[in-house]
Amino acid sequence: MVPPIHQEQEAAAALDQNDVLLVVNDLQEDTCNKNSLLVPEPESPPNAAAADEHAPPKADEPEVEHAAPKFADLLPENEKKALMELEQLIQEALNNREFGVSSAAAPPPPIKTVEAEKSSTTPAAAEENDGAKTLEAIAETIVACAHTTTTTTTEEAAKKAPEAEEVSIWGVKLLEDERSDVVLHKFLRARDFKAKDAFDMIKNTVKWRKQFGIDGDLVEDDAAAGEQLGRAVFMHGHSKEGNPVCYNVYGEFQDKDLYRKMFSDEEKRSKFLKWRIQFLEKSARKLDFRAGGVSTIIQVNDLKNSPGPNRWELRQATNQALQLFQDNYPEFVAKQVFINVPWWYLALSKIISPFMTQRTQSKFVVARPSTTTETLFKYIAAEQIPTQYGGLSKDGEFGASDSVTEVTVKPSAKHIVEFPVTQGCCVVSWEASVVGWEVRYGAEFVPSAENGYTIIIQKMRKINNNGGNDQVIRSNYRVGEPGKLILTIDNLTSRKKKLLYRFKTKLVSSV
Repeated sequence: MVPPIHQEQEAAAALDQNDVLLVVNDLQEDTCNKNSLLVPEPESPPNAAAADEHAPPKADEPEVEHAAPKFADLLPENEKKALMELEQLIQEALNNREFGVSSAAAPPPPIKTVEAEKSSTTPAAAEENDGAKTLEAIAETIVACAHTTTTTTTEEAAKKAPEAEEVSIWGVKLLEDERSDVVLHKFLRARDFKAKDAFDMIKNTVKWRKQFGIDGDLVEDDAAAGEQLGRAVFMHGHSKEGNPVCYNVYGEFQDKDLYRKMFSDEEKRSKFLKWRIQFLEKSARKLDFRAGGVSTIIQVNDLKNSPGPNRWELRQATNQALQLFQDNYPEFVAKQVFINVPWWYLALSKIISPFMTQRTQSKFVVARPSTTTETLFKYIAAEQIPTQYGGLSKDGEFGASDSVTEVTVKPSAKHIVEFPVTQGCCVVSWEASVVGWEVRYGAEFVPSAENGYTIIIQKMRKINNNGGNDQVIRSNYRVGEPGKLILTIDNLTSRKKKLLYRFKTKLVSSV
């Protein structure tokens, strides 16, 4: 006989199960019946139209700003297709941990099963166990498994599936955002948009970066050497298109002490190579790898007084650096500008140029010493060019934000520059330079008052070309009344001259 209380509990449990089945069946029938899922639209009141007519006009809603187009959307169809193929290859490699960047995940701890527990128990111990306790333990295990079957299965699947790798190049995590598209596009362009070849190139780059330790903290091992090399390789200003400009001054290696410290043996050449790569990596991480951003630099290579081809140590280190740049920093340089080029380099460039692709040739610009400054002006504004190369960029009162005016002075002619001063009690400062000089220069101040008299600030004097382009006139004059400052440039040669100048005023307290 079953006690009445147990009969009521069993009946209630059966009733609850029937209720659940009924609810499930009702939901299934409603899902099959589409009409039962339609929600009737609320009826509008009769005077709704009239209310809308007398309602006050709505305020103008702000226009929704459209998102900027993504980088991939701006590509031609063939390049977009290649980018998608490359992204798929990389995603598969990340899922399969083919790059080998991250350490493998630790295997999950073994899960004890009922069978394992049974096997670990000796027959003698099993006989000693109480039968009731054994049945009770089995019942509890079955109940626990019934509640945790789904959870355990999900957790075990998550533990078995390895986590995808995270790979970064130039500080950009692959496949994270559109900056990754810009990086991948550079590798695709370097391999003529063949996705498989670009993928192999990326794998080799990731492997090299791991071996070289380039993704760690970029800290120079030898601060003194870095300071010395800072005169030979440095970043300065931006091009007219916004590209950072890197200057490589090979003439600095004429210093025998510096040359010995950098290239006298294999270990020192390796240190130089590591420093040069780190310098380039730091520049790369400052670029804007977004659609419409600046993701390339300009290299200016000054060959003035550079060691000749007989310095094989420098040539070997340079070739190694160029090879690493080509393999691991593709499409990173927008222009390679060679200035103050000696005759032997001009002859060499003519020999190797037929073997370059049209795209590679378009990146190379070669300038003789006489055309160095004019060549730089084509790509870089004068206020961004260092004074040693004919520009006006130097630490002082003027900065890169102070624009420079460029004027061509005709042969055997004078050019007058006037700068109006609208108020007194101020200091007028100016900078001026003439490419190649060989001109006469003078400065004066003419007051606006009729009874005022002209003040000679600088008598006309001849400025010769001292063999360099770093001559810049920097001067200032305190003005006590309105007037105008006049600069006179007299070209004494039969060639055109380029004049560069800029002014600024600063108010001062009257004495």
